[in-house]
Amino acid sequence: MVRSWPDSLAIAPLTAVTAGHTLVIPRIHVADVGVDPAVSAATMRRAAELASEIGSCNIITSRGELATQSVFHLHLHVLPRRPQDGLALPWSSGSGEWMLREKVAGASDIAMPAAFQVLPMG
Repeated sequence: MVRSWPDSLAIAPLTAVTAGHTLVIPRIHVADVGVDPAVSAATMRRAAELASEIGSCNIITSRGELATQSVFHLHLHVLPRRPQDGLALPWSSGSGEWMLREKVAGASDIAMPAAFQVLPMG
């Protein structure tokens, strides 16, 4: 165990993808980040506490099979990053913004929450 809190645990995964890769897991069962916002927020807070000690890192979670979720208990991956660490994320900076704009513009039957609306770039 890496760290323990009253609401969460931080453990090393069986197969780390970077040195220091840590999983932050709530103590109560929640299937994914969308089920219980309070538990999700508390778990994110713990991941942020770890991240503040690391420097450069990614914090990643997945919701649903299409998003590559394979373990159906909320968990956040805290992935320390180093030069040439070999971890390639599945997207590149800025590559999807135009696609999102097109989809939002053409999806009149979908009401997107304000938090997900694409704002004009200044």
